[in-house]
Amino acid sequence: MTPVRTAIRAGKKDWNIDTADLQNRKHKTKNIKPLTMRVTTIIAFTILLFGCNQQQDTKQLQLRIDSLEKKVNDAYKPGLGEFMADIQLHHAKLYFAGKHAHWKLADFEIKEIMEALDDIKTYATDRPESKLVPVMLGPAIDSLNDAIVKQDTTQFGKRFIILTNTCNNCHKAVHYEFNQVKIPTTPPYSNQEF
Repeated sequence: MTPVRTAIRAGKKDWNIDTADLQNRKHKTKNIKPLTMRVTTIIAFTILLFGCNQQQDTKQLQLRIDSLEKKVNDAYKPGLGEFMADIQLHHAKLYFAGKHAHWKLADFEIKEIMEALDDIKTYATDRPESKLVPVMLGPAIDSLNDAIVKQDTTQFGKRFIILTNTCNNCHKAVHYEFNQVKIPTTPPYSNQEF
């Protein structure tokens, strides 16, 4: 028995399809459907399995994050006194740098003071003084920085006195009036050129 050929018209072309081929294709398609179902089931199960593990991993990661946050919160934070000691050191070095017209060093030292003031706002938030220090010192620092930028020794001397007096006024405002800062008479280090 010979296969019957059927002509199907599609557009301008005639397609000759062997009906026996059609029957074979239907038979093969029936075999593919169960295979597709099995593969789909395996993929779905795998996704579900990894999804459950991911939730467990997320919980463990959150526990680690919480533990690390506690350690960071309990870690050493410098107190306001450490920042003030740092500022006092840079205050003295700044004076000698400006007095000797060493403008690069003066610029460096005033930037160190500015950085310490920023650190106070970040790390000493538990102290009420931390809010007052940058507000009181900001204008005096900006004025002195302007003299450094202009490399004006006369203005530097006058504005340094204003900064020093502002430090003392701040100490009075926060009830540390016993802590008087003055214009330094000797460099804080004997091993540095000013």
